[in-house]
Amino acid sequence: MGNDTVRTSYGALRGAEDRGVTAFLGIPFARPPVGDLRLRPPEPPAPWEGVRTAGTIAAWAPQQLPVGPSRIGGEEVGTSEDCLYLNVWTPGPDPAARRPVMVWIHGGGFMSGSGGGALYNGARLAAAGDVVVVTINYRLGVLGFAAHPDLRDEASGAAGNWGLLDQVAALRWVRNEIAAFGGDPGNVTIFGESAGSMSVATLLGVPAAAGLFHKAIAESGGPNASPMETAASVTETVTEALGLSSVAGLREADIDAVVGAQTGVLAGRRAVMLPFVPVVDGGVIVEDSQTAIAGGASADVPMVIGTNREEMRFFAIGDRSAFGMDEERLARRLARTIDDPGPVTDAYRAARAGRGETASPFELWSAIESDRVFRVPAMRAAEAHARHQPSTFAYLFTYPSPVFDGALGACHALEVPFVFDNLDLPLIAPFTGTGPDVATLSRIMQDSWIAFAHTGDPGWPPYEAGRRATMILDRDSHVEGAPMEEERRFWG
Repeated sequence: MGNDTVRTSYGALRGAEDRGVTAFLGIPFARPPVGDLRLRPPEPPAPWEGVRTAGTIAAWAPQQLPVGPSRIGGEEVGTSEDCLYLNVWTPGPDPAARRPVMVWIHGGGFMSGSGGGALYNGARLAAAGDVVVVTINYRLGVLGFAAHPDLRDEASGAAGNWGLLDQVAALRWVRNEIAAFGGDPGNVTIFGESAGSMSVATLLGVPAAAGLFHKAIAESGGPNASPMETAASVTETVTEALGLSSVAGLREADIDAVVGAQTGVLAGRRAVMLPFVPVVDGGVIVEDSQTAIAGGASADVPMVIGTNREEMRFFAIGDRSAFGMDEERLARRLARTIDDPGPVTDAYRAARAGRGETASPFELWSAIESDRVFRVPAMRAAEAHARHQPSTFAYLFTYPSPVFDGALGACHALEVPFVFDNLDLPLIAPFTGTGPDVATLSRIMQDSWIAFAHTGDPGWPPYEAGRRATMILDRDSHVEGAPMEEERRFWG
């Protein structure tokens, strides 16, 4: 076969050149999860005859497509329940090459996004690192994470986690097929951001995923799995909103109505942020993943984990009043998620004053919530994993976005285009800025992620409970011991 054609177990695929590498887009890794397969574990894809053209990104999972600054490009392909596809970028489909494989799990709060988003185009990353890059879709929202005892699949034991099982199915496809694309199935790094990072950290404790990946990079999200009682309550709320007599009726409900209902649930549970997440169902996830990591789950898997300093400021884009909040509004906002916000507010104000930093109500809200939701769970996971795996590494991304006169700081998702070197996208460039410093930071991050995929070492000291060495990623990237330690200690 030619350099643009590979043969998989299911049939032949023809790719196309993309910025110096070969891209294979829209590859099915499971059967369409429709009809009797809705809210059930994914099944292997059907084989095909002849050569299938793999030149187009597949539809996104059903969701309310984003507008404005939340767009990442690629939304024009639309949505469909037939969404279980992945994309591969390879320097060359030579089975003897045995290149490291990097599998990207996209974010979006488990309700939105796609591995086919333009922000995640893997061509430059593959070319820069001589790696094979894979990006995947998975089911989202109700279709991906509705959970309830009445939905239990007897064969697998799953009573939710359909989207997480899609991720496992994609990793199983990679294990079985990636050699034909020039990848090494014995050297697979999973990496992801936000919900994708939570997925990465959660997969560390999922028995079905054991052995399917060998390294992990978690960008802005620790393990996240809710109790079944909580997840079942959310699923029942959606069921009632749709006027269904039982949760089993979700398997036949109109898809547009389902998407509308899940959007309504999100609006009604704003303080929760993530109503649809993985669940401890006793089948796919048998115990809370943070507990599993502490107990040594995936102890053989080196890990890089970190967050962005001002994560929560991204979520203020659609809530401009947040930027001008006063002390009273700060207390009200924090009280939505923290029973007594007084002590944490005092602690953060004192810590910032000790470093000579300002502490406006907006800055305090951003710092407290960024830590509560993102940094503290990530550092707990790092500390727990480091007890079993010495190759555990931490970072803190502190480069501030120049948009809105710098008001967003180092906000959520800002690091992603630096990793993929997709800084020139029209929707992204205003957020990242341009110039030599930006290009240098991207090169540093790419080099570190690539080195880790190749060797398990990103190039800075590992994280352990004594020094807590952390790579600060900014215009002047450097290693610090225990950055923002006073705030981390507050949470215990």
